[in-house]
This record gives sequence, C-alpha cells and structure tokens, in this order.
Amino acid sequence: MDSPARPAPAPAALLYYVAFSQLLGLAVVATTGTWLGVYRGGIAWESALQFNVHPLCMIIGLVFLQGDALLVYRVFRNEAKRTTKVLHGLLHVFAFVIALVGLVAVFDYHRKKGYADLYSLHSWCGILVFVLFFVQWLMGFSFFLFPGASFSLRSRYRPQHVFLGGAIFLLSVGTALLGLKEALLFELGTKYSKFEPEGVLANVLGLLLAAFGAVVLYILSRADWKRPLQAEEQALSMDFKTLTEGDSPSSQ
Repeated sequence: MDSPARPAPAPAALLYYVAFSQLLGLAVVATTGTWLGVYRGGIAWESALQFNVHPLCMIIGLVFLQGDALLVYRVFRNEAKRTTKVLHGLLHVFAFVIALVGLVAVFDYHRKKGYADLYSLHSWCGILVFVLFFVQWLMGFSFFLFPGASFSLRSRYRPQHVFLGGAIFLLSVGTALLGLKEALLFELGTKYSKFEPEGVLANVLGLLLAAFGAVVLYILSRADWKRPLQAEEQALSMDFKTLTEGDSPSSQ
C-alpha cells in the first residue's frame, strides 16, 4: 500500500524573502507611527490631529495588510485551498475596513477645516486605488469564495485576478509615496531642501515603502515559488481539461 505523499517543503530562499518582507513592512508601520508621533503631534479623532489617522490607516491597510494578503498563497503552501482562500479574503477585508477609516478621517477633517477635496494627483490616485481594491475584492469573492461560480469561470478569471491584485498593490505603494511627498511640501515648504530631520525621516519611510513593495512583487513574480497544486486541485484541473479539450486522464 502506497504511503500518502508528503507535503512539499517551502524553498529556503522563499522563507528568507518572506521574513525580510515582514521586517520591511513592520519597519514601514513603525516609521510611519514615529513620523506622526514625533513631528505631527500624534493621532486623535476629535481634534486637529484627525488628519494623521489618514496616512497611518492607509499604510497599514492598503500597503502592509494588502501585501501580506498577496503573500498568503506563497506562505501557506500545503494547507487546504479553501482555508487559504478564506485567509486571503479576510486580510483584504481587514485592509479595506482600516483604509475606509482613513478615508473617512481625511474627508471629515477637510470638511471641518473647509478645505477642498479631490484636487490633487494623490487624491485622484487614492480614490482610484480604493475603488479598484473594493471591486477586486467583490469579484474575488464572487468567483472564488461564492459557491455558485463554476470551475471554468474561475480558471478563466484567475489570471486577471492575479494581475489586478499586483497592479493595485503597486498603485497603493505609489499613491502612498505621492501622499508622503505632498505632506512634506505642505508642512516644510522650502525647509524641505535644508535636510530637516522630519524630511530625512520621511525620505527613509519612502525608501522603506518602495523596498517593501519591491520585495513583495519579487516574491509574487517567482513562478517556482507558487503554491503547489494539491491532490484535489489536480483532479479538478484534469476534469476541466477533459471537459474542455476532450482529453481523458488515460491519454496523458
């Protein structure tokens, strides 16, 4: 009697890159908190500090948590596919809720101060990212978690879903960098060019953001680091090929 196949171990290099990405992500969140706490007075909802809720929530939600959600299929390689799907979806839900708090904070702050909304490139990109993120989640839930979607529809939509996930994450990082630069120019003005400590710390934050985005996208780009198909997934793939191409398992 054949013994069941052992789960394939994760490549050693993948584990190092994932650990490095988490160190970068935590450094991004910590540096954001330091910047807001030391140079912007901290965070509060019912005060002039309400604006600071926006960058912190956006970076936690649409950068750090979204990046981790994309890595779920690389980290959890041998768990049941549905469990991995649920975790992937839940991380996106947490990211969306946190980002929504950040979005409400900045609009509410602008309303109280009488500032104009949605005039800058950062704000346009931010709204675009938020809408795309929400639509992407709805489509992913409809195709991959909702039981009504057929295997053929899932297979045809999967490449678009994977591409859009990476593209939205990249846009999120770019939008965060735009917002960081905008905040520095508003606050520091001409002092930004004099290597003010706040400007230097924010520049470090920008480099950490770019590095986190680059490492996550590199992990996702490695075809040999993709989650291996489990036995039930291979059976479904074979059945789908048989139905669509007229092949039979015995002919392979």
